[in-house]
Amino acid sequence: MRDTSVERIPGIVSGLRHSFGTGLTRPAAWRREQLRRLRGLLVERGAEFEAALLADLGKSATEAQLTEIGFLLAEIEHALDELSGWMRPRRVPVPLALQPATARVVPEPLGVALIIAPWNYPLMLALSPLVGALAAGNAAIVKPSELAPATAELIARLVPDALDRRAVAVVTGGVPETTALLAERFDHIFYTGNGRVGRIVARAAAEHLTPITLELGGKSPVYIDDSVPIADAARRIAWGKFMNAGQTCVAPDYVLASAAVLRELGPALRAAIHELYGSASQRNPDYGRIVSDAQFARLTGYLADGEVLVGGEHDAADRWIAPTVLGGVPRDAAVMRDEIFGPILPLVEVTGLDDALGFVTGRDKPLAAYIFSEDRAVRARWEAETSSGALGFGIPALHLAAPELPFGGVGESGMGAYHGERSFRTFSHEKAVLSKPLRPETLAATIMPPFTRAKAALARGPLQRFL
Repeated sequence: MRDTSVERIPGIVSGLRHSFGTGLTRPAAWRREQLRRLRGLLVERGAEFEAALLADLGKSATEAQLTEIGFLLAEIEHALDELSGWMRPRRVPVPLALQPATARVVPEPLGVALIIAPWNYPLMLALSPLVGALAAGNAAIVKPSELAPATAELIARLVPDALDRRAVAVVTGGVPETTALLAERFDHIFYTGNGRVGRIVARAAAEHLTPITLELGGKSPVYIDDSVPIADAARRIAWGKFMNAGQTCVAPDYVLASAAVLRELGPALRAAIHELYGSASQRNPDYGRIVSDAQFARLTGYLADGEVLVGGEHDAADRWIAPTVLGGVPRDAAVMRDEIFGPILPLVEVTGLDDALGFVTGRDKPLAAYIFSEDRAVRARWEAETSSGALGFGIPALHLAAPELPFGGVGESGMGAYHGERSFRTFSHEKAVLSKPLRPETLAATIMPPFTRAKAALARGPLQRFL
């Protein structure tokens, strides 16, 4: 696959802007047709996408369907079902002082959107924002990750043929092509990735006062106490951590628990990992691979940060790291400073709930936090005293599958949210529309000069009750 020529990028953007300016993307019929075409592409070429994801990440066909293709199909169906309601103007009340009048909030498309996707879920995270952009009536450029080349090549080859080329384009390449894109003016930029690049995107967007959505990441903690069945919790923690070989932005990043709970949790995690992946995960087709040699080297460097309780084996030639659990991890270890983004799970001892809460609130706000406790008071404190993009009780990661829950971060873990109606709103401007007849005049006349003594008296109190 040849990268998109940097010289072509301004023309691509201007072409999309021209198409948007003609009104091409605004009709509901056009939006529905694009969503149906995208659905058809995913169904008809699903086997090819499965093969690309296997090549890039060692992802099994079943995991590809569950976490990427099937996820997208469900999101498209939800958008098609709800689009009429999302597009409908919303009546809002008018204060007595302005009556007679009517007021509406009218959603309208922003224009041309840029979607920059990461490598860890290279299909879903490229096309999921596109679902929202199309549903909202925008033109869009999708920039897939060059670090997942097989999937990027397939997106670049198939998406322009499936969708309306006048309004949807795919740009491939790496840093030079992304830099050229960011030099252009867009009406929204949607970036998924790390905070370092997120800051670059934010600076570039600021040059044009372009609104942005940043879906970043962070160290998503797990807290577990002795009120839950440890074996059941361990199985869910292991599933959430080790799917996609741990390369998931909302994967549990580390576990906080008392010494007594950790003594029971370590063996329970070993049993759960064996149940999920067997004793030879390298030969298990359901277990993925690390995306690159650089990521492999970074991850294996963390193995010395604690005692290996489970796993630890690795093979550089195969970019395989066994599902690994580390015990006795110091709080200031490197594995506790950086987002792990791989199949290594540190267990960190805390003295109790207060210690765990203090540890989490003393760090950057995470993308998600997962609490395994049947104690209502414990749950209430996590909800009231911590801030995170999402909070999961008893299950990691699955909040993504609830289409009407907003998905996004807070602080260092991102800004803005999407999925379901939130995706539509992200790519829309909510225009305020007020309609007021010229006659009869109302209390609003008191707002206009000349400001008589009577008007001044009204402004100091009585009028405010009607606004």
